[in-house]
Amino acid sequence: MLKIAASILSADFSRLGEQVREAAQGGADYIHVDVMDGHFVPNMTIGPVVVRSIRGLTDRPFDVHLMIESPERYLADFAEAGADILTVQQEACIHLHRVVEEIKGLGKRAGVAINPATPNIMLKEILPFIDLVLVMTVNPGFGGQSFIETMPAKIAEMRQMIDALGRDVELEVDGGIHSETASRAVRAGARVLVSGSAIFADPDGVERAIQKLRSSAK
Repeated sequence: MLKIAASILSADFSRLGEQVREAAQGGADYIHVDVMDGHFVPNMTIGPVVVRSIRGLTDRPFDVHLMIESPERYLADFAEAGADILTVQQEACIHLHRVVEEIKGLGKRAGVAINPATPNIMLKEILPFIDLVLVMTVNPGFGGQSFIETMPAKIAEMRQMIDALGRDVELEVDGGIHSETASRAVRAGARVLVSGSAIFADPDGVERAIQKLRSSAK
């Protein structure tokens, strides 16, 4: 079953609460929160205070992607603020298994993301312990980037790894997802599509944008 995760990185922050409500009421399955620290990626975004401030606006799961160095320092803060899924970058974690166990210990679903240039094999040993894999289809740091053309093959390979494992691990993709790339990602095996600018910048509105994504993915 396809899920749509609306990334608030592309929302209008002058009316963030309103846009979160629009995404939830418009059919988004997850509210995707991109957290950046200006070190792991060349951009800075939001922290636990913002997550806490919008948590009460919807009961949709908050899918929090920590694109930060030493994410273990902030897991408890984001969990307390209202995250349902905590996804860390494989490249940012020296002791990845320990970080995943900390997330589980907080009662949250654990995800691990990999950058476009990181081979899928780097997740082989952690796959049995996680709930979600996030394959980045752009280099993280900024919204509105173009989908990297070689990524469908990578998504398909990860799909095979997950299926061979026999566990219910969600395969999420993020980066350059819009009506023209959604179907390629889904055909390759993605089951959760993260989209920001294609949702929040659509002139037809958030609900219609989400409908377009679902239709194109089919």
